[in-house]
Amino acid sequence: MISYSIKWALKNRMVVLLIAAAVIIYGIYSVKNTKVDAIPDLSENQVIIFTEWMGRSPQIIEDQVTYPLVSNLQGIPKIKSIRANSMFGMSFVFIIFEDNVDIYWARTRVLERLNYAQRLLPQGIVPTLGPDGTGLGHIFWYTLDAPSHDLGELRALQDWYIKFALQTVPGVSEVASFGGFQKQYQIVIDPHKLNYYGISLMDVLSKVRANNNDVGGRKFEMADMGYIVRGIGYITQIKDIEEIPLMTQESIPIRVKDVATVQMGGELRLGIIEENGQGEKVGGIVVMRYGENAKEVIDQLKEKLKDVEKGLPPGVKFHVAYDRSDLIEATIATLKEAVIEEILVVAVVLFIFLLHVRSALIVIITIPMSVLISFIMMDWFNVSSNIMSLAGVALAVGDLVDAGIVMVENALKSITEES
Repeated sequence: MISYSIKWALKNRMVVLLIAAAVIIYGIYSVKNTKVDAIPDLSENQVIIFTEWMGRSPQIIEDQVTYPLVSNLQGIPKIKSIRANSMFGMSFVFIIFEDNVDIYWARTRVLERLNYAQRLLPQGIVPTLGPDGTGLGHIFWYTLDAPSHDLGELRALQDWYIKFALQTVPGVSEVASFGGFQKQYQIVIDPHKLNYYGISLMDVLSKVRANNNDVGGRKFEMADMGYIVRGIGYITQIKDIEEIPLMTQESIPIRVKDVATVQMGGELRLGIIEENGQGEKVGGIVVMRYGENAKEVIDQLKEKLKDVEKGLPPGVKFHVAYDRSDLIEATIATLKEAVIEEILVVAVVLFIFLLHVRSALIVIITIPMSVLISFIMMDWFNVSSNIMSLAGVALAVGDLVDAGIVMVENALKSITEES
């Protein structure tokens, strides 16, 4: 079979050259089309359900949230296991699917079952799905460098401007904010004044909630003109909260400011983010969507950061804390260096020992051809170009060169003896 193939190739040289040209063209296309990342994603095929019920103990979370969810999600097909974690005010459920299951099919089936399971949870508790990414999806970290702005202003800028802009980049699943203070209106109630006026804490909560709303009315006509009636009641400043009436005593309204102090403050924090010992920082973590091309997503993200930076306040700049593209480029550069070194070493060795240029070219051509064929296979089987796969390609090329050298030397020796 091998001898027949060699004879056929020698008789049909033009066909062999056309096949080689087709392989080269398709190989170059596969190199550009293959997904590029630094490390292989070996994480489990999972869907995460996150439920928040602040102020409740881990035991309450376990009994009233985690257990009902886990027990009612068991019937989803193609599930390997379900893991759960209950902590103060939060519940996490990890649904592990089989490796051959499409992640978006899995997320759809989980959502279908959640529609039923949610009825078993306490009123007002809504479980949500985690992002469609993996543990290796953290491809880019950045912080905001702004010495003239406080942490509250930077966190508001991150949450309401930068985050929404970066989420529009194709391939980005989530932009998680970290650091700083999340601004909120805080009502500090004096219990002695509540007791004096005979007002309960639930009355204050219900009145504040009821007065933070817009309501609509109907249209009426007057003097050949149409008017639309609506009530505007959304809170926009501290004074709006202070003037909310709680009750009336002898025609005198008791307002929030009579029983409490209203202020703008930061949400309770459980930790801080510091960078290189330079103090607290505010920033974000960009999570890549499952199965995307990391190099392409990062390149598009950097272009978006340039546009977003134009709209930042004076003195605010981005500082890159982690960029996976550096590791990706180093990985690709290592493969290029290894292939070039192998080509040069093989060319020099063959020329010195055989003193025959055409024989050296035969072996040299097999090196880039084998690399291109490897990328074609990687594209077919959806294997990303990472440090593991590229290292395998480099090692395999070395073994292939050894066989090529032996075959070429043997053929040249046989031809020389016959002539």
